[in-house]
Amino acid sequence: MLLRWLSNDSKYTLLCVALSVPPLLMSLFGWGAFLPVDPAWAAILLCGVPILFGAGRGLIFDHDIKADVLVSLALLASLAVGEYFAAGEVAFIMQLGTLLEDYTAARANAGLEKLVDMTPRTARVTREGKEVTVSAETVTVGEILMVLAGETIPLDGTILSGRTTVDTSVMTGESLPVEKGPGDAVMSGTVNQYGTFTMRADKICEDSALQRMIRLAKEAEAEKAPIVRLADRWATWLVVIALGCAVLTWLGTGIFLRAVTVLVVFCPCAFILATPTAVMAGLANAARHGILVRSGEALERLAQVEWAAFDKTGTLTEGEPKVVEVVSLSSAFNEAAVERWAAIAERRSEHPLGRAIAAAFVADETAVEDFELFAGRGVRAVAQGHTIWVGTFNFLAEQGISSAMAEEAALPYQARGATVVGVAVDDVLCGIIALADTMRSAAPQVLTKLKTAGITPLLLTGDSEAPARAIAAQAGIDEVRYSLLPEDKQAVVRTFTEQGKRLAMIGDGVNDALALKSAYAGIAMGGIGSDIAVESADAVLVEDDIRRLPYLFALMKKVIGNVRQNIILSLLINFSAVLLSAFGLLNPVTGALVHNGGSVLVVVNAARLLRERDEN
Repeated sequence: MLLRWLSNDSKYTLLCVALSVPPLLMSLFGWGAFLPVDPAWAAILLCGVPILFGAGRGLIFDHDIKADVLVSLALLASLAVGEYFAAGEVAFIMQLGTLLEDYTAARANAGLEKLVDMTPRTARVTREGKEVTVSAETVTVGEILMVLAGETIPLDGTILSGRTTVDTSVMTGESLPVEKGPGDAVMSGTVNQYGTFTMRADKICEDSALQRMIRLAKEAEAEKAPIVRLADRWATWLVVIALGCAVLTWLGTGIFLRAVTVLVVFCPCAFILATPTAVMAGLANAARHGILVRSGEALERLAQVEWAAFDKTGTLTEGEPKVVEVVSLSSAFNEAAVERWAAIAERRSEHPLGRAIAAAFVADETAVEDFELFAGRGVRAVAQGHTIWVGTFNFLAEQGISSAMAEEAALPYQARGATVVGVAVDDVLCGIIALADTMRSAAPQVLTKLKTAGITPLLLTGDSEAPARAIAAQAGIDEVRYSLLPEDKQAVVRTFTEQGKRLAMIGDGVNDALALKSAYAGIAMGGIGSDIAVESADAVLVEDDIRRLPYLFALMKKVIGNVRQNIILSLLINFSAVLLSAFGLLNPVTGALVHNGGSVLVVVNAARLLRERDEN
């Protein structure tokens, strides 16, 4: 208990501050004249002793000069001249400022605490044909879980049956619930609102999105930005300057009380306390909007980004092929018929293109009597007495189906980077289907906002030239590098760094990890991104929502601006109070009020960052 009190444990500090209020009021208004000692001694002992202990421990064991040293000098000097109320007030308001910082930090860490609290403890698992409730930590990959309405989803996985609405706001910042059904991915920590569904566990508890977020948030809490460390170094010099000013004031005026007042007002509490508070508030605000920034150092780098390099697949695009065009090549089949027969044939296919074709058509109940898959080339299916062929033009040619007309019709779509397959029914070429990885609907608007903010976009992709330039044109990106291997992306990023250009890499996959790690700042798409990409990045967009990018860069700049405001404000307050003290316009009591009022002011200024909102 004694050590917790001396080490400024928040609970004991709050108790000491509360108990110090009555004796300080008694000392201020002279209500303690009947007592043998000034009532302010209670505040001096309750609030001042931990400060003296901390200063002494820092000097003796850490050989470090911090704010506690100057506060201790001011407190001891006030006692030496008999200003007991001033000494008690200095200690009281210093501890009050510490409480304010702790409160702001607690608010800044509320997102982390919420993540920890919402971690599911149990899961309903089907084992040996029976549903049992077990610890979520014991569930293995591949096990089947049931999630009831109102329950928190325990692990990352894929819905197998049932449809529902999921509240993803804590993980993604999305204000509206999301409809989910068979085949859709769900994340641990999100809430199943209405329906009951079964799901397959794709990751163990430790590797879930929620646990990954908690680990990143803890890292962010533990690290400090260079600008914070710089403030700590400046604080040491300010202690030396304060002592010099106090000595000069004493020598110049011959009044020791003024020198004491200088020590009281020069304490750099505001300078030291407000800076980390601004950083923590900024990280908390980002987390609330579905963005995890790994550290204060990463925050500072993100605020200085001038270029933004985007991966294509899964970052600017949806990451999955979709049907973009259906063309009929026979008068006997219209576009709807072409799509219908192709969807019937691909119903049993596991190929991404086949699944995309099947998903694009609202399938009827037509039974498939026979199905054969030709790996990497196409499929053959028999339905309603008709033989259906879907695949590459070479595959169709092998079946004796002329593909010349299809190849010619496919050229415009292939020029835009689309993949084109042919469709034939009973050996008659009836049409073609063009598929492409479509661009995210929000991408053009995001790129426009980044350009307006002075950030130049760049596309880095391993795709070939045609699809790369097609997506770049749609997104509004002028500079494109294509056909890049992972090491090629890294080389491009390093070239920018060597040229002094501050480039942020935004990617989602294993192939982006090297570039993310080498960039001035790396941003990973957390929803579909690989674990390696996430671990390599400085920031993570939870559930790959690129709409958050402009807000991320804008918020980081506001945080750094807030830090600078606090530094300037604290220095102005300190030096102004020193001048007033040297001319006798402040005494130790009023000087303590001015100084600690400044500390509260800069902390409140930092706390404003918690109220910043994304306009999207």
